[in-house]
Amino acid sequence: MLTAFARAFRTPDLRKKLLFTLAIIVVYRMGTHIPIPGVDYKAVQQCMDEASANQGLFGLVNMFSGGALLQITIFALGIMPYITASIILQLLTVVIPRLEALKKEGQAGTAKITQYTRYLTVALAILQGTGLVATARSGALFNGCPVASQIVPDQAIFTTITMVICMTAGTAVVMWLGELITDRGIGNGMSILMFISIAATFPSALWAIKKQGTLAGGWIEFGTVILVGLVMVALVVFVEQAQRRIPVQYAKRMIGRRSYGGTSTYIPLKVNQAGVIPVIFASSLLYIPALVAQFAGGKSGWKTWVEQNLTKGDHPIYITMYFLLIVFFAFFYVAISFNPEEVADNMKKYGGFIPGIRAGRPTAEYLSYVLNRITWPGSLYLGLIALVPTMALVGFGASQNFPFGGTSILIIVGVGLETVKQIESQLQQRNYEGFLR
Repeated sequence: MLTAFARAFRTPDLRKKLLFTLAIIVVYRMGTHIPIPGVDYKAVQQCMDEASANQGLFGLVNMFSGGALLQITIFALGIMPYITASIILQLLTVVIPRLEALKKEGQAGTAKITQYTRYLTVALAILQGTGLVATARSGALFNGCPVASQIVPDQAIFTTITMVICMTAGTAVVMWLGELITDRGIGNGMSILMFISIAATFPSALWAIKKQGTLAGGWIEFGTVILVGLVMVALVVFVEQAQRRIPVQYAKRMIGRRSYGGTSTYIPLKVNQAGVIPVIFASSLLYIPALVAQFAGGKSGWKTWVEQNLTKGDHPIYITMYFLLIVFFAFFYVAISFNPEEVADNMKKYGGFIPGIRAGRPTAEYLSYVLNRITWPGSLYLGLIALVPTMALVGFGASQNFPFGGTSILIIVGVGLETVKQIESQLQQRNYEGFLR
């Protein structure tokens, strides 16, 4: 990986792309530290200092924003509205025929879906920004902080609207920065910004482990966490690269005096076909009951049960539900993102077949059979990756959203591998161009 980056910096046009990407990252990180109007920054910092390592309901969103959410900055919502909008549009593509038709139109249809994603991102930013401002005004953003209710001193309607507009505009700017990286930089812009947001929480989280440790001044715990992280990264890289290759043979066709086809290729089915989406779905769904209970008044039985069982990452009921939801969403997302019948029809249209399997319906049934069985180890792997680091690190006082935990490690490794592959492919393309010249 380091060799690829070194070679890229020696190539003039790739060096420009890398430096442009770094400049956008610097701008993004600066925006995560600029507070919005109407917020008492001293009160926010006091609550941040007194906050425990577990940031509760807002921990996941705060991780995706690079710590900007709890500081209530202009980039407080970060990339989360765009991620949510992209997932919603991807799910609706299966349900709404119009979106499915746009997806099949190629580049023009993709551009239209991207435009819809931008509109939905702004709408979600307004909704989430309003919820964040309401939570900050009520003092629920930092439970237990004595000055939590003083974070927004002026609770006039004009101040509230201004705060929501600033956060919505910040989300639009983040979306624009991500698209700039995609167009003029290296890699997928949104993925790069997500990577940077999560990586930005590494130093503080690791240092918190060291300060809370008791063995050799905390260095034993610190070193153990580093070793656990390296082992988890190696495991994730190994499984993310694993795939089942289904061979496909294309028959020869004679057109005039020339023959076409007769080639052999394969369909790569990844063990983790769903990626990190099931973990995000499961985390978001488990946050809903706790969020409703937080804003519900009184001391009803259901509220007490939710607060006791669904707000602590190390509770057995929470762990069981989290694991089952990840497995369910893994199968659900694979079912809507990979259509065996469509793949079988395309193969039949171009004269392709799987050796030993008849074209058409038998091919679709075979692909579905293989996909179901390869999704089982993939879904169990996702559940273990999401839970094992959490359970292991609870003893060191880490939060359930520690960087070496499920969602963050999957995103960091996935984005890192994809970015390195893009750099290597561009380097290889330039080597070929130089050879042809």
